[in-house]
Amino acid sequence: ITLFYAAVIIALPIGALIFKAASLGPEDYWRIVSSGRALASYRVTILSAAAATAFNLVFGLALAWVLARYSFPGKRLVDAVVDLPFALPTAVAGIALTTLFAANGWFGSILAEAGIRVAYTPLGIMIAMFFTSLPFVVRTVQPVLEDLDPALEEAAQSLGGSDASIFLRVILPLLAPALLAGVSLSFARSLGEFGAIIFIAGNQPFQTEITALLAFIRLEEYDYQAAAAIASVLLFTAFVMLAVTNILQARALRYTARG
Repeated sequence: ITLFYAAVIIALPIGALIFKAASLGPEDYWRIVSSGRALASYRVTILSAAAATAFNLVFGLALAWVLARYSFPGKRLVDAVVDLPFALPTAVAGIALTTLFAANGWFGSILAEAGIRVAYTPLGIMIAMFFTSLPFVVRTVQPVLEDLDPALEEAAQSLGGSDASIFLRVILPLLAPALLAGVSLSFARSLGEFGAIIFIAGNQPFQTEITALLAFIRLEEYDYQAAAAIASVLLFTAFVMLAVTNILQARALRYTARG
């Protein structure tokens, strides 16, 4: 039953996408996925996703650390807000972010005075991706931090280890598998994000147009084969990234087991 459910929900749509893209000849497929507009959308999407994921790596780890290690007024509220992107429709998130970061918005007006534009720029895309993918890092790292044995840190402190060395040599190796999982999920979510981005991006071809939007445009033009071809590039990128992450996770787990 489980395998049948997985086949229907996961494998069937992916298989249909691959089949539709494969119906193109090699020359037509390459012409579509290597067009100037498509290449520009890959660049915008991948670079923005990488920047948002890098920020999530630092900020998400710090937020998980605070939630796991400290008690403070409003902690439950902060903990609940972390899950807000899961519950909030992405279109609503996009409208809210655009309102906040537009030139006349609460945050956008302040940044505009410093000469920083957010809405309708790649920076806006990064912020939207950061907002929607942050919980993946926090929620994978936080339980591991909460389950860490305090005796490990106490032993390192008794041997004269500094806070930085304890974190880098004791805690971080134990967090590595969870951190890699969270980062990979965050990056994959950023690659496929659509609703939260299209409102704040401005959707200018060659500048702020993401690949998911380009595929959607091809669907609206009833060019299903081109849409499937463009979407298959994102699918392949996500698969490669997840495969590399799984290899790194396996190595990190072997290192932890030896330790």
